[in-house]
Amino acid sequence: MKIINSIFIVDDDPITVFGIRKMLDSAVKYNTLSTHVNGKLAIDDIKIKLNKGQPVPEVIFLDINMPIMDGWQFLEDFTDLPIKEKIIINIVTSSIDPIDYENCEKYKNKSHHVIRFNNKPITRAKIIEITQPIG
Repeated sequence: MKIINSIFIVDDDPITVFGIRKMLDSAVKYNTLSTHVNGKLAIDDIKIKLNKGQPVPEVIFLDINMPIMDGWQFLEDFTDLPIKEKIIINIVTSSIDPIDYENCEKYKNKSHHVIRFNNKPITRAKIIEITQPIG
């Protein structure tokens, strides 16, 4: 199993963050894991890493309903960043709104990154599946 250098969890719900972190700890090998309670803090952190020439996260778990900057606003900014690598972005949401599925498809088509739509609750088996490095 390949070691993932960096994972971000971008979610304002501490229970979801705790659950994803626990499953990652038991199922995936990684070096660092950072959490952010909104998209603005996450995008700012990524921009700082880019400016310093540091690696950006290889895998992002992204909620879409958050204060200050939601997941869609995060994706709008993220897809414009000069990141050559394919980042795995796992949207993790309880939303069943068809508009959210459409938005996900829009960003999939707009970006070279791997963007997946996952409904909460997320299982350990799903965590393993959606964190696999891109061949």
